[in-house]
Order: sequence, then C-alpha cells, then structure tokens
Amino acid sequence: MTTISEPLFNSQLNSLRLVQRGKVRDIYEIDEARLLIVTTDRLSAFDVVLPNPIPGKGTILTALSRFWFERTRCIIGNHLLDDPPESVLTNDCERGQAQSRAMVVRRLQPLPIEAVARGYLIGSAWNDYQRSGQVCGIPLPAGLQQADQLPEPIFTPASKAPAGAHDQNIDFARAVDLLGRNTAEQLRAMTLRIYNDAAVYARDRGIIIADTKLEFARADKDELVLIDEILTPDSSRFWPADQYRPGISPPSFDKQFVRDYLESLDWDHTAPGPHLPAEIIEQTAAKYREAYNRLVGPR
Repeated sequence: MTTISEPLFNSQLNSLRLVQRGKVRDIYEIDEARLLIVTTDRLSAFDVVLPNPIPGKGTILTALSRFWFERTRCIIGNHLLDDPPESVLTNDCERGQAQSRAMVVRRLQPLPIEAVARGYLIGSAWNDYQRSGQVCGIPLPAGLQQADQLPEPIFTPASKAPAGAHDQNIDFARAVDLLGRNTAEQLRAMTLRIYNDAAVYARDRGIIIADTKLEFARADKDELVLIDEILTPDSSRFWPADQYRPGISPPSFDKQFVRDYLESLDWDHTAPGPHLPAEIIEQTAAKYREAYNRLVGPR
C-alpha cells in the first residue's frame, strides 16, 4: 500500500459531479450505475469535522476496507467494483488525488439504519446499561463493568440522523418498523456473522474489536450488500488485547484517542472544531498505521 505525501483535506475532481461531501468521504457520480468514493484525510469527532487532516489516514482506511471486503466476500456481496479509479478520471492531477484512496463502487440505495454489533460494554451502550440495565431494549446481566465482554455479541441498530446530528440507537422492534421483519432479521444475522468472523481474526492478531458499525443496501434480486466502509478504525473500536482491562475504557487504535484529548479542552462540541497539536496528529496517524499493520501486515 502506498501513501500520498501531502494530506488531502478536500478532493477536487472537476471531471465528475460531486454527489456528497461527507465527514470523511467525497462521493462522485461516474454514471447511473457507478460512484467514485474518495476517502480523504479528514477526521471528525462528536460529529464535527476537525480542521487538521491526519496524514495517510485515507489510504489506510481504503486499504483496510478493501481487505475486509475481499475477506467477507464469501459471506456477503459488497459494492466494490474492479474498475481502477484512474480509469474514470481525465487528468494526472485528479488521478493523483485518487491514488490509493479511491474506490469505484456500485450505486445503490442504503438502508435507512446503521447496523451495529457490540461484543463489549462501552460507549453509548455502557451509558444505556447504567441507566436501564439494557442496551437497545436487550436486557443484560446485572453487575457488569465498563468494557466487560458481553455474554454474546448483540445487534444494536441506529437510525440515521441528518448531517451534523447524532444517530439515535433504536431497538429491534423499531428496526422492524423501518425495514420489515424479514429484512431486519436478515440484517441482524448478517451483522453478527460478520462481526464474529472479524473478531476472531483480529483477536489472533492482538486486536479486540469491541464494536463495529456496518452499512448495507439492497441490490439485484433484493439481496443484502455491504457498502461504505467496513471494520476500520473510523467505524469500529479497536483495542490492543494486551492492554485490555475490564472496568476502564481501554486505550484504542481508533479516533477515541482524539476524543479523549478533545474532552480535556474547553470546547462545546460544536463547529468549528479546535486545531490539533502536532503531537496529537502524529500519534493519531501512528495508531491508524499500527491497526493496519496488525490486521493486514506491514505497509
């Protein structure tokens, strides 16, 4: 995997129509059937895009998603196409922006919920458990500590919020209302299957996947298809297995490191976000690299 020396905050591909500039990804229209997804080096926290890019982040996220898309292809299809990104761009400047950080994908309509699998009690799940002893309507045993491993992984969907707002955890009954029972049950089963397979693979390489968020769409013949990104430090909590201790929030390879730094500041979690010091940027980039190296191999 190669990286671009200069961080990319915003892509500018004038030969294609920009469909959406998300928190991290810029999505362009190729034609009616295909999109180009460019993963920038932007970093968001608390739903705010921070002003400093993280060098190499976009190439790592792209390479890691490609790895997992290939690994899970025997379980479920995905939106990734074999078309080289360079083949849909018209000049060297645009090809340089897309190098190692872009994917050509099928153009599909995402399902209206995010599929979340949790194997450990952390984040919003820990908050819910403290209030009610449940997570998304699922009762859990009494007396669990923060970051405890759950008796078995659970499916905790979330409804998608408008840009700039927080996604809302929902129970399975609400997922059935939004998707229909058959689709909701398929989504739950597939999400947990992918999580369980990935968790075993990652644990053998020294990483605990505490939880992960997946996105799905419907494709031909009404089949479920994986889209967006998969099992990256942006969509998952990755913990070093040798530093895991129940009762505390473990150190992580994901952007929780940046969240913890931001929580130490006098900032109200609204835009504009604060600038990050050079050492925080460097340490964040190193965490992304280490996650990739552990899961896939040295870059």
